[in-house]
Amino acid sequence: MTGTTSGQDRPELARAHALALEWLASLDDRAVPPAATVEQVTEALGTDLPEGPTDPVEVVEHLARACEPGLVATPSGRFYGFVIGGTHPAALAADWLVSAWDQNAGLRALTPAHSAVEDVAEAWVLDLLGLPPESAVGFVTGGTMANFTCLAAARDEVLRRAGWDVAGRGLVGSPGVRVVAGEERHDTVDLALRYLGLGAPETVAADGQGRLDPAALRDALAQHDGGPLVVVLQAGNVHSGAFDPFSEAIEVAHAHGAWVHVDGAFGLFAAASPTYRHLVDGVTGADSWATDAHKTLNVPYDCGLAVVRERAALRAAMGMHGDYLILDEAGEPFDKVPEISRRGRAFTVWAVLRALGRSGVADLVDRMAGHAAAFARGIEAIDGAEVLNDVVFTQVCAAFGSDERTRDVVRGMLADGTAWMTGSRWHGRAVLRVSVSNWSTTETDVERSLAALRAVAGR
Repeated sequence: MTGTTSGQDRPELARAHALALEWLASLDDRAVPPAATVEQVTEALGTDLPEGPTDPVEVVEHLARACEPGLVATPSGRFYGFVIGGTHPAALAADWLVSAWDQNAGLRALTPAHSAVEDVAEAWVLDLLGLPPESAVGFVTGGTMANFTCLAAARDEVLRRAGWDVAGRGLVGSPGVRVVAGEERHDTVDLALRYLGLGAPETVAADGQGRLDPAALRDALAQHDGGPLVVVLQAGNVHSGAFDPFSEAIEVAHAHGAWVHVDGAFGLFAAASPTYRHLVDGVTGADSWATDAHKTLNVPYDCGLAVVRERAALRAAMGMHGDYLILDEAGEPFDKVPEISRRGRAFTVWAVLRALGRSGVADLVDRMAGHAAAFARGIEAIDGAEVLNDVVFTQVCAAFGSDERTRDVVRGMLADGTAWMTGSRWHGRAVLRVSVSNWSTTETDVERSLAALRAVAGR
């Protein structure tokens, strides 16, 4: 193999392009679940490391041939599991360029192109979501690291206000940080707090839809001693899609000097729609916000957004210095994220926002929520089925009588293959959960999926 980079002499790229187009063309008709197990794919790949080189075209073909049966059609309009979006065409095309350009997005001097795109995309995201324009946006791997990044800034800042320098002294001997969250927060909040050495949060009651009770929060904070305090709220419950009462909860938290963080993995994008913006009334009063661009916004993995109102607080928590680095007075992209070397994630965010525009993003949100409402209506019409949540956004939780029958329906849907709907447990009951997160989902996809669900439930 030669070292040429000529665009006319890259048959491996041409073959990868053709295989990618074949995969995308198969999504309308293929079953959504995989057709092969991990063990079967491993066997097809082979486990012995070759003794010598292999032609890149052969490598690409072998990879595709071995892995294709083990792929889940998550980009399909009939995938409704785990709040996983698809990939918008503009974002996918941009992501191919990201890999070809191979830029390290950590330093402004190292890649002026990505830094410029990140600056523009940051401003567009803040404008679209109605967040304070002075805020900083870190382009991280996903919702977990977005929560981690925001909560790291929160931890360091509330301790700084108490006279404690985390960067210099660590956590041992510190005043400690009290973290309060609703009892139906997402598990990644607890995970991020664990990473940060803060442990599990103190929980306050939520209502039947999973919304934090502001009166319970007020009672919990009534005897607060004035020490470092963080309150975590939620935009979009993973089961019900419900939103915490932001205005009241933030007012209570700020009255006690708390930093307020909002986990809005998919729900924060309700702010981009005039129809659903009321769900996030008051959310701009918080101090930080986390969301996933690869959910509602439908960019490729991996891309989350960590938004912090106080740029200095984020930079103090995430930034570093090194004599070998070429630093810019404007600050560096790595000042806003846990990584230095990283992929150019802002390219794909910019591409989607440029392609859709303000009205296109609003329409995207409206269509997802509209499909969820259609699912709720269709499920309610199935004999013995019950929708358990108020369908206010993109999530639907349903039961089919007993837990045993509900679990049978979940298994039956995966066996049927028409659509992917995951099971869960909510309020002590087994549920079938439908999460509408894909830009490509159509009314026909919803009708096909409901027809399969009716057939499975009927059996």
